Amino acid sequence: MDSNKSQKKKKWFVPLVFSLVLSTLLIFVSIFVSSSSSFQFYRIRVRKEVPHFVESKLRVSSTLDNSVPRIAYLISGSMGDGESLKRTLKALYHPRNQYAVHLDLEASTEERLELANYVKNEPLFAQLGNVRVILKANLVTYRGPTMVTNTLHAAAILLKEGGDWDWFINLSASDYPLLTQDDLLHTLSTIPRHLNFIEHTSDIGWKEYQRARPIIIDPGLYSVHKSDVFWVTEKRNVPSAYKLFTGSAWMMLSRPFVEYCIWGWDNLPRKVLMYYANFLSSPEGYFHTVICNAEEFRNTTVNHDLHFISWDNPPKQHPHFLKDEDYRRMVDSNAPFARKFGKNEPVLDKIDTELLGRNAKGYVPGRWFSRVKPNMTFLDHGIKNITELRPGPGAKRFKRLINGLLSAKDFKANQCA
Repeated sequence: MDSNKSQKKKKWFVPLVFSLVLSTLLIFVSIFVSSSSSFQFYRIRVRKEVPHFVESKLRVSSTLDNSVPRIAYLISGSMGDGESLKRTLKALYHPRNQYAVHLDLEASTEERLELANYVKNEPLFAQLGNVRVILKANLVTYRGPTMVTNTLHAAAILLKEGGDWDWFINLSASDYPLLTQDDLLHTLSTIPRHLNFIEHTSDIGWKEYQRARPIIIDPGLYSVHKSDVFWVTEKRNVPSAYKLFTGSAWMMLSRPFVEYCIWGWDNLPRKVLMYYANFLSSPEGYFHTVICNAEEFRNTTVNHDLHFISWDNPPKQHPHFLKDEDYRRMVDSNAPFARKFGKNEPVLDKIDTELLGRNAKGYVPGRWFSRVKPNMTFLDHGIKNITELRPGPGAKRFKRLINGLLSAKDFKANQCA
């Protein structure tokens, strides 16, 4: 009886042990295969994956382009400048370009709303959508850093919403063009797009003791009421971490340099901005100091602000208002822009008639449209291919200026000197 039980146990024990061994073996095999495939997948995935750094997403825009360039304009004004700003805007208008317009907080709410409604209801602007009003207006103090922050604000908006453009030009409502946009774009299409037209020098002279060493406070940084800058009693040393440069507050900057100022993938633009927060007339130094202390941009400068300006002499702080008697000197300067003009100055009508051919609607004709017939709107007339240009005498004048600047023997020597 016991022997029979023993034989029965042997019959089921052996298969049980075999099945346990087989199951264990299968489990080990499946674990090994799974881990091996997972390792292979992970290894392949890691091999292909590139580390994500902020700098990798903030690459400088390419400047290798043979097409007709695009300009991003800032046109800014203050109280009472609304009509002048509209006139300048239309005289500068071209469908390829992008525009940001700004009336600061000193302008009344009614004046700023009137400008916003004007842009919204102007048929051509509404159709093409390339004119933006900075609705959240800034308080801008004369000679203060708020002028710089306003420029950076507009540049950031144009980078975010303005699509592809090649150069950024800052103007005021008292500026005016001396050539057509077809003239300007035609000439700029022949030069490298990494160039920055910014008048500058490291010889700050009297500005060291009257602007660099004194410390000023701009109430526009913290107040909603406009008032002049004021000084504190302490003085400071000239920076040793970077070299100060000064020059004109009006400039044409390349998109790569504007991106650098806004994104600042190294800390120089931010450090210099903090320094110039307490610098008198910081618009005449901030961009100049940044570009000439940034190794990748210091050799991209052209020492000219593309303006005709009639300065007092000395000390070149306040430009004269331009009149009819300045007309010939303006034209002979070959500059594309001039300032400073008073409201409805008669010489503006002369520029419209003799240099721009501005029509009754305020626009300057170019290849993108011919003169609109009576009782026809732009929408009825139609807009032609905006990459085709019709350069005129203004293009020849501007080309002479550009050729003279770029071929000058001291061109290299004048870069951040």
